[in-house]
Amino acid sequence: MYMYPMYHYEDQVFLERQFPGLSGFPGIPGLPQFPGQPGLPPSSQAPTAPPPAFIPQQQSASPFAVDPGAISFCLFRNTFIWLNNGARFWYYPIFVGPRSVAGFRWNGRFWTIFGIDTRQINSFSCF
Repeated sequence: MYMYPMYHYEDQVFLERQFPGLSGFPGIPGLPQFPGQPGLPPSSQAPTAPPPAFIPQQQSASPFAVDPGAISFCLFRNTFIWLNNGARFWYYPIFVGPRSVAGFRWNGRFWTIFGIDTRQINSFSCF
């Protein structure tokens, strides 16, 4: 199942302050260009190795939206995410905004750029 990225104006403004002079991904205004292009910080590149081979057990689910401050501790770390719709996957976050997270999602073969609204995240665990 493909999840459409959800970004908000506040996130775009924050990203533009964090990465001045960068144009957006095709179709996603305000986000940095594809990894590896000139001007991007090295930390914005996709991981070079696959995520851990195990699937962690979900500890607890939250009836509320995930707090961006909490998930920010997982920046640049392998993170397993459970969504409210039942989807679950490995994720490598590189940016946390007021209501969204941007990074790379493992599709089973390689990392792909992916963004998600924090209100769609049920729980997460980073490693």
